[in-house]
Amino acid sequence: MNNWAKCDGFCNHTMGSFLVKYPAFIEELKEWTQSKNRWLRRAAAVSLIVPAKKGHFLKDVFEITDQLLLDEDDLVQKGYGWLLKVTSHLHQKEVFDYVMKNKENMPRTALRYAIEKMPQFLRLEAMKR
Repeated sequence: MNNWAKCDGFCNHTMGSFLVKYPAFIEELKEWTQSKNRWLRRAAAVSLIVPAKKGHFLKDVFEITDQLLLDEDDLVQKGYGWLLKVTSHLHQKEVFDYVMKNKENMPRTALRYAIEKMPQFLRLEAMKR
């Protein structure tokens, strides 16, 4: 993989379906968060997007996000921010609480992605410094 489109296309559908069928492999995703390869780090987050839409793997979403929280690569930040946004559709309180707990350290890019679909009053609260 050498760009975000290839990474996201493969991870969202192929990896997401695979992980629902074989959840034990999520532990390997967590290892990807430590890779020097930006696409593997992004893949660690975006592979959970389709399962997260269905409410799966909440604990793992936060574990992976914790490991990527301070990543300096904007495409990795956008990836885990997107994962948080999708997760918030079914777990808004949990994601909002996570963002509030981490907003001082979370890059603005990731924070904005994470809260994008939340009600305005929550977005405003999360954006306060």
